[in-house]
Amino acid sequence: MGWETRARGGRYYTRSVRIGGRVCRQYIGKGELAEAMAGLDALDRARREDARDEARERRRQADAAEAAVADFCREVEAALRAALEAAGYHRHKRGEWRKRRVTGERQGEHERQGGGARQEGGQNGG
Repeated sequence: MGWETRARGGRYYTRSVRIGGRVCRQYIGKGELAEAMAGLDALDRARREDARDEARERRRQADAAEAAVADFCREVEAALRAALEAAGYHRHKRGEWRKRRVTGERQGEHERQGGGARQEGGQNGG
């Protein structure tokens, strides 16, 4: 958008518009009418720029809020992971949390404490 000075000695106001995906120059005129249209176009440009700035600021605020929520979620997940691991759970194939089985030497300790899976001489005929 702007003023053009032609060889015949006149200043003309033109506007660039997009028509069908291509940019074309639209002749507006010269004189007071062209001056008024140039002023209106400048106001319109300023409004669009202000709207862009406001949208950019809202996006920045939304990104900051989203980052804070993401940080909080990471902290909660870390605390949950620590609590579950301390309680004897593990992630099965990076999926669900499962109670870790007691095997080997630890199973002998577990049975001596009275928490064994099989009981001798019970109904199982052992």
